[in-house]
Amino acid sequence: MNSSILEQTKAQAQVLIPVFEELKAEMGEEKAQAIMHRALEKWGKNAGRQIKDMIPGNPADKIAAATSYYSMDHAIEYEIIQQTSEAFEYKVTGCKYAEFYKELGQAELGYRFVCAHDFSIASGISPDLELERKGTIMQGDPQCHFLYKLKK
Repeated sequence: MNSSILEQTKAQAQVLIPVFEELKAEMGEEKAQAIMHRALEKWGKNAGRQIKDMIPGNPADKIAAATSYYSMDHAIEYEIIQQTSEAFEYKVTGCKYAEFYKELGQAELGYRFVCAHDFSIASGISPDLELERKGTIMQGDPQCHFLYKLKK
């Protein structure tokens, strides 16, 4: 059975949140955050490599195609600002990932588990692909603005 990224994210939260809470209780919040961050950075880079291998085109094409996959089940509502061979820019105006974590009362963990690794996914797709993003819906902003572009 193939499940959407949103459904996978909800299932992962059932494991990640209790693991984080146990690490925090055992080692303190700072150390627990560092461990989770390192693990999710590795996971994100690996996910980026999988995208690189599975989706044809240049890095900007690959991230554009992956974004449509992440939006399955209307998980994100987004508007494309520009899409070229050198850049993919869009804004997210609705995010069910953020809604889910906010309903759990865990928006900060949602940012760490869902949003923060967007940067490592980009570097896994290509070391020449960079992401610029200021704020996220998960962090309380009204929208997420993504600009993926090839380094010059």
